[in-house]
This record gives sequence, structure tokens and C-alpha cells, in this order.
Amino acid sequence: MVAAGKDFAFGLPGSMGPQGEFDPANFLEGKTQLEVYRYREAELTHGRVSMLASLGFLVQEKFHPLFSGDGGPAIDQIPQLPVWLWGVMTAGIGAAEAYRISIGWQELEDGTASSALKSSYYPGDINFDPLGLKPEDPAEFRLMQEKELAHCRLAMIAAAGFLAQEAVSGDTWGTWWGAPEL
Repeated sequence: MVAAGKDFAFGLPGSMGPQGEFDPANFLEGKTQLEVYRYREAELTHGRVSMLASLGFLVQEKFHPLFSGDGGPAIDQIPQLPVWLWGVMTAGIGAAEAYRISIGWQELEDGTASSALKSSYYPGDINFDPLGLKPEDPAEFRLMQEKELAHCRLAMIAAAGFLAQEAVSGDTWGTWWGAPEL
């Protein structure tokens, strides 16, 4: 395995826009391909969750199909969820993670693995495309990957911003900005 640097992030999508090869903390310095792939897998996983979280922050004020939704900050609404919903969420998350692990992660031998990811696994590719959106053209697919990664990075910042704003103000985003009807 070659250390990162000869081909930035071993050719993974994401070196785009004005920042280009952006690694200010030198996380990739001296890392093997499998280590860089593991970092990208973590970035994509957290980014996808953050996209859902950001959408949830925007929607939760006005749309409450599963619980009473008294309004107020999301952090105050979470404990109000019914117990059965926690079970359903736990089972759903567990099933999704079990599927992801079965696709990309190595089996443990004697409680350890030489690397967490399978050497044949490409970060983020769990063969799940029920709507058939994955482009056949490799150039188009790379562009789609770069867009997803940009949206993931923005969503991570947005979700953190929503959390910080609600924690500091005690209000939802609409109420804070003087538009509770949003």
C-alpha cells in the first residue's frame, strides 16, 4: 500500500472547488489506502446522517406524524417520543448498520482484523440504489459522488449549527429568526 500523497486521497472524489486538495490537519499524511478509505467511509456515514438531521430540524417544527409535537427545540421533543418508537428506530438502525457492515467490513479473526474495511470495498458503496439513480457513465458517477460529499460536509456544519442555536437560545430555528409560522 502506498501512503497518501502520491494521488491525493488515493483518487477518491472530494478534491473540488476552491479548496482543492484540502487536508489542513494532515490527517492523510502517511496513511495507507485502507486507512484513507476508512476515514472516507466515516465521513460519508456521518454526512448522510447529518443530511437527515438537518432536514429533521427544518421539518420538526410543523410536521409531527408520530407524536404530539408540542413544538419547541428538537432536543426537548426527543424524550417525548413513545417507547415503541424507540424500539422501531433501534431495530431499523440496527438492520441498516448490519447490512452496511456485511457489505464493507471484514470478518474478525480471533477478535481482531488486519483492517476494518474489506480491501475490495469502495467507501460509501453499499449496493443500495432502489430508485436506479446511479449513473452508468463513470464521469457522471464521480460528479454525483462529489456533489454528495459536498452536501454531506455542508449538512454536518448545518446540523451542528442547528444544535448550537437551539441549545443557546432554547428556541427552534423559525422562532429564533422571528418567523414561527415557517
